Amino acid sequence: MATYFQTTARNYTDVTVTPEGINTDEFLQATEGLVKIFDLFGSVFSVVQNDMNGNIKKIRERFLQNPAANSTLQNLVKGEMAEKKKTATEGLLWLTRGLDFTLQSLERSEANPAEELSVSFTKGYEGTLRQYHGMLVRPVFAMAMKACPYRADFYAKLGSDQGLVKQDLTAWLAGLRKVVVEIQQFYTANKL
Repeated sequence: MATYFQTTARNYTDVTVTPEGINTDEFLQATEGLVKIFDLFGSVFSVVQNDMNGNIKKIRERFLQNPAANSTLQNLVKGEMAEKKKTATEGLLWLTRGLDFTLQSLERSEANPAEELSVSFTKGYEGTLRQYHGMLVRPVFAMAMKACPYRADFYAKLGSDQGLVKQDLTAWLAGLRKVVVEIQQFYTANKL
């Protein structure tokens, strides 16, 4: 029986990262798979999914304008900078913040097997997105964190063979971390 990570179009472990940057199309495919993981939570994370899907759309639209010139995320952002545009650049920034939230929450969950997802995701939120959210958005996220499914239920939905789930999740998180760190370093280096 396949795990969730084996059913996505592309895994973060398969996203090409070269000195020129992160392959845009592969990144978008892997990220669409990440967004779908929130379906396993029920409707509680629909706000997160909608936001992430909106940012994916901005990046994809820019990519499709010129796939060769926008073949890496870094080239895509540099192209927008040269044109004094920032739609996809801001989309990627917010998307990366959402990816970091997901990464830190699931890494915490993996490191603390007795901890419920509501705690892992609350701590992940506090360490990532909370600082960017105002007084109106924070309560929405606080409510979503409290409505996380039970850990056992969520992990069962990832696959029936829990040893394989752990192996695939660990590899997926390592691939996601590599991509998130690469994007964060690029934004910091370019003062974006």
